[in-house]
Amino acid sequence: MDAITENLRLYLIAFLIPLLVSLIVTPLIRKWSVKLGFLDTPSLIKTHKSPTPAFGGISIAFSFALALIIMRFCTSFPTGTLRDLRIILAGGGIIFLLGLFDDLKKPGGLGFKIKFIVQFLVAFFVAVSGIRINFIEPQYLSFILSVFWIVGISNALNIIDIMDGLCASQVIIACMGFLFISLPSESIYVNFASCALAGAALGFIPCNFSKRHKIFLGDSGSLFCGFILALIAMGAKYSKVNPLGVYAPLFILAIPLYDTIFVSIMRLKRGESPFVGSRDHFALRFEKLGFSRHRIVILTLIAAAVLTAVAFLVTKVPLVWGILIYFIVGGEFIILSVIISKIRMHDRTAVTSKQP
Repeated sequence: MDAITENLRLYLIAFLIPLLVSLIVTPLIRKWSVKLGFLDTPSLIKTHKSPTPAFGGISIAFSFALALIIMRFCTSFPTGTLRDLRIILAGGGIIFLLGLFDDLKKPGGLGFKIKFIVQFLVAFFVAVSGIRINFIEPQYLSFILSVFWIVGISNALNIIDIMDGLCASQVIIACMGFLFISLPSESIYVNFASCALAGAALGFIPCNFSKRHKIFLGDSGSLFCGFILALIAMGAKYSKVNPLGVYAPLFILAIPLYDTIFVSIMRLKRGESPFVGSRDHFALRFEKLGFSRHRIVILTLIAAAVLTAVAFLVTKVPLVWGILIYFIVGGEFIILSVIISKIRMHDRTAVTSKQP
């Protein structure tokens, strides 16, 4: 019991450090951005109305890294954990810089081809280093799927970042979900990384929601958060009750994954590239129905929490019940897609864009 209590205390510290740092640093980053004129200007596919700083990712990445470094010197990690944390910080640092350069080059950005090349190279490095999907055989298939999982989740969080608090709240719920599921197995790097990212994201939200001190995540923040979540998902230990338990991350990350798939399908149906920006996101379609943005974020957060609870349930029930849960949730997403796809958006929702 003493060991469990001590670990919980350390996880709380790993959460509180980035929370406090993010609360302090985020307003400073915003002030710096405004002073230097680094602002995200409105456009046809953007939904904000005035130029806004978009470097919240600096605060989140810094708070996250600082928390893990501090915990390194406060904790005796098991063999292998330090190597995993180094991989997370190294890969996350490169993804953060990629997003930061993209933010600095707005409105044009770096171009999706360059971004994908860098992301695949980083994902390849991570998989080669040993952080990969462990339940798939043969190994080469596990390697390939791990690379695409990392790139896919990184961009899924980037794609869903179209409304104040939407991406950050999904990050917090996902982190808590992975922490809760992983706690019994004591997957140390998963638990510490989950706590640190959740705290950093929570510390960012007040400024993200503020009208006077508003700041966006930017690509540096959304890509970084997606990358870290992808790695956390591959490190958590899931159920041995049934083989479907290992797919729990699909529920925990269901909202950003769903938006990515839905938006891509809608773009392809119009004969457009899925890499061309548009306003087809499910959240914007709910806004078209008359929902306020705050209500959409709250409802989406609740949905994510329910899906996370379902993810935990899937790891505990027999196989037959697990299959039934997958069919029910999948069917509900299909029904939702059919309904909201009928909502008429602008006649021209897409413009030339270099964002994935």
